[in-house]
Amino acid sequence: MSRKKNKSKGQRGVAAALATFQGDSMAIDTEVTGVQDSTAPTDGELTSITISAGLKRPCPEDDHEDGGGWQTIENGRPVKKLKKIPGQESKRYPGIHFSTQARLFSKINVSSLRDLILYIFADGPAPQWVSVKHRPEFRKIVAIMVPGLDEAMFKNGLDFSAYTGPTLDQAISGGGAPDPDEYYPRELKKELLPEVLQPFADMFPHLWPVKAPGDDKYGKLHSPMPAMLTAPLPKSKGTGIQPVSEPHGWKNQRTRITEFLATNEELMEHGFPIHPAMLNPGEKRDKFKDPEGWVHTRVENLEDGKVPEGEVQQGSVTAGREVYALDCEMCMTGEAEYSLTRISLVSWDGSVVLDELVKPDKPIIDYVTRFSGITKEMIDPINTTLKDIQARLLDILGPRSILLGHSLDSDLKALKLAHPFIVDTSLLFPHPRGLPLKQSLKYLAQKFLNREVQKGGGTNAGHDSIEDAKTCLDLVKRKCEKGKAWGAGESQGENLFKRLARAGTAYRSTAGPEATGGAPVGKSSAAVDWGDVSRSAGNAATVTISCKSDAEVEAGILRAVKGDPDGLEVPGGGVDFVWARMRELEALRGWWNRNKLVPEDAGGPPALTDGDKKEEEEEQEDAASPLETCLKTLGERLKRIYDNLPPCTAFIVYTGTGDPREMSRLQAMQAQFKKEYNTPGSKWDQLSVQWTDREDQALRRALKVARSGIGFIGVK
Repeated sequence: MSRKKNKSKGQRGVAAALATFQGDSMAIDTEVTGVQDSTAPTDGELTSITISAGLKRPCPEDDHEDGGGWQTIENGRPVKKLKKIPGQESKRYPGIHFSTQARLFSKINVSSLRDLILYIFADGPAPQWVSVKHRPEFRKIVAIMVPGLDEAMFKNGLDFSAYTGPTLDQAISGGGAPDPDEYYPRELKKELLPEVLQPFADMFPHLWPVKAPGDDKYGKLHSPMPAMLTAPLPKSKGTGIQPVSEPHGWKNQRTRITEFLATNEELMEHGFPIHPAMLNPGEKRDKFKDPEGWVHTRVENLEDGKVPEGEVQQGSVTAGREVYALDCEMCMTGEAEYSLTRISLVSWDGSVVLDELVKPDKPIIDYVTRFSGITKEMIDPINTTLKDIQARLLDILGPRSILLGHSLDSDLKALKLAHPFIVDTSLLFPHPRGLPLKQSLKYLAQKFLNREVQKGGGTNAGHDSIEDAKTCLDLVKRKCEKGKAWGAGESQGENLFKRLARAGTAYRSTAGPEATGGAPVGKSSAAVDWGDVSRSAGNAATVTISCKSDAEVEAGILRAVKGDPDGLEVPGGGVDFVWARMRELEALRGWWNRNKLVPEDAGGPPALTDGDKKEEEEEQEDAASPLETCLKTLGERLKRIYDNLPPCTAFIVYTGTGDPREMSRLQAMQAQFKKEYNTPGSKWDQLSVQWTDREDQALRRALKVARSGIGFIGVK
């Protein structure tokens, strides 16, 4: 076996060029004889020498990054071994940098942060708003959601004892063209920050304005959770709907159908016909009168629907109630006016109780056959009227009857019928972006039943009301078998943890020569959050860590990053990606809306009792303000996490939303107005609240504040 010394960098470059031109003939001096030199030092990884390989000594300047030792030579060329983690001064150390030359014309949003994660670790597109340097060198990513922070806090000289957040006027700039100061990141200078927030300048170069998901048209703020934890389906995967998959360790929780009954408030909010039993006892109920042509089922009080436990069969999900799935088809009898032309009623066991064609009182101007399946030939010989159908339904539906369907408010309005016990699949499986958006029954059937329905495709086949009713019935049955949390975290797209596991990419620096140019490999992940993480979108992570405090979240993050010594729960060496959420600041500032808890919000901190509040106030009389104390603890907590991260780790902190309190107040006011306005017999000038254009504009301003979040991006 022959040995040779490495040439200088310039000489090696020339030699490489010549080798390309002349082929492998230059490597004759490295040919081996098949006998291993027992006196040759090795790098500890080389265990045998084959006839096609030799050893050579690297040059001195390679010792810094490659550690020295011997290299394997194949066909006259060195085979590079796995690179060590680069040092901070290395030219190949990874980074995420903002440049004034970046293509930035508006605020980034939460999905921009998600796409940055996908670009670094998987198949996401390259971001246009930052420059990612040496992407293959990133080892881990940690993203932490911290609601409660806002940009106004990061100004020196702030009195936290009196701080409640920016006013609407301060938070909203004037009209006209967008000002770059609104969406360009702000450089963090330690000396210009409040002392309790100065650790942020040690971790991050900029504060980024981040726009929360929402809908300005309808005045809605959407949850930032799906925006971060749901990735759009890649084009290569097509637009097909992926059936729901249950996470590892899922356990069914058999649930009674009565747990899914819509509340009176939900029925009123979503425009369902008002039944007198839904009204509180008093003058309004006593004076209730059905609008002309309308009827209501014979239910005196809501309590009449409850079945004594002794009459309920053990394990029954119907809880002794009669359950009917309802679906109707309508045709147009005027401009924007639809009338009933078919009704189908299916019982819990799947048998058809009622399936009738109905002739409207008014002439049909459009049969809408492509959707309804109704034709002129079908309706002409029919004599059944709406009143006939109403009479039959009043005989069938009683106090213990439950009606279920999809967007059932439309069907009941076509029937001119009110009933207080409703299960609506459009509410059970809400749209990920919130109301007024709803997911179609066709989509729900594909997603949750793996079934194709409504296959008319614009032809005369249209919809089949019996098929639609049975589909709703099966969706509710599946929900009863699986439990409330089943399907709650599913949305249109792919779970971020699943995407990383499916499409994660490794490079030569982390996976060896075989990964040159990038190779597909599953990326492990962890979700660390308050409450039961297995019942949220985090259930798809490799590791789930449920917590009851921010201290437990901190410990969970570090555990996920470093791994368990035995590797039984958290893999040795930790996971590749960690998503976590801290909530103590959110709870302190009142951003945590407990009135409308979504599944991932379950398991929050218990409400303080009066005694707890008094004791807490006494302890804080002579101390710093609660907000300042909380921010100080948060800054120290994040800094400890940062200090314990391994090198080459991307670190992201974001709020998810801005201050939602004023928006929530106005939305509650709007809901109260709608409830009172839709109550039969009410007069608009006697309502307890009014909703005019003035309040509507105030809601839009408050929504803008709620959508104004912030974020921080750095590399350890």
